[in-house]
Amino acid sequence: MSETGMWVEKYRPTKLSEIVNQTEIMGSLEALIKDPTDMPHLMFSGSAGVGKTTTAICIARQILGENYNQNSVLELNASDERGIGMVREKVKKFSKWSGFADIPFKIIILDEADEMTSDAQTALRRVIEETAKFCRFIFIANNISKIIDPIQSRCATFKFTTISEEDIISRLGEIAKKEKVKADKKGLKAIYDYSEGDLRHAINLMQATASLGEITEENVKSSAGLTKTSDVVDVLKLALSGKVLEAREKMIELIKVYGMSESDFLKYINSAVFKSKHDKLSDILEVIAKYDYRILVGANSEIQLSAMLAELAKIEK
Repeated sequence: MSETGMWVEKYRPTKLSEIVNQTEIMGSLEALIKDPTDMPHLMFSGSAGVGKTTTAICIARQILGENYNQNSVLELNASDERGIGMVREKVKKFSKWSGFADIPFKIIILDEADEMTSDAQTALRRVIEETAKFCRFIFIANNISKIIDPIQSRCATFKFTTISEEDIISRLGEIAKKEKVKADKKGLKAIYDYSEGDLRHAINLMQATASLGEITEENVKSSAGLTKTSDVVDVLKLALSGKVLEAREKMIELIKVYGMSESDFLKYINSAVFKSKHDKLSDILEVIAKYDYRILVGANSEIQLSAMLAELAKIEK
């Protein structure tokens, strides 16, 4: 097994033709960039790990060629710097034309653009208008509805689809061969099931699993922390029986000791509810959904999960 670097970067496509699964979108984009001067601003939407950011980088590389560098391309993650300051200090400053003769325009890639504040988006709209002749923006968003209409209307939008099981397993198999790692079908299937169509996550999980030896179902489960999913069932049972303190202690152990993420904990407890066929299934699911949303919008996850267990304890009463 190769020990050099992250596989997700090592095997990241460098051309649009190498992108997995998004055939129709790639065909449209190839046509758009044949004459770069006609290329509009672009907006890519879709779930995580389906190739949006990689596609943006491939476009920049194909258009700019050997002039692809920090002077011609600006990559920003808008979830890190969401406010108007980012627009004024970084985007506006970079977007000023500096007389590059060998490139048609500069390219600004804004990842997770849906995390930008409305004020920042409004300020960005003006920058887009002022720099239209010498700058192109590529917006990447999981939730396009959070992007203001004036920005959306200035972009050609492409919706990326979830990558199929067949394509993900095929790609994982190719990487395993190149890395000379043994991988069986059940192991690759387990990686797909856990990654849920997120190819980036799947490749990272496979690399982590390869450190244990072969890519087998058992090793995948061990690497991903799935061996502790049965304990999530116990947390649910304890909470529903009114033993909130015990349920919380077990939950904290899973997250802080065994490294299970809060989102995975919620996913597994949601699955456990369906398997339990509880009489008050809809009530339980509503509680889980409520706290999942609270965590998603930024509330403290430990506090919210503890409150969720306390509310679950009330259902049986």
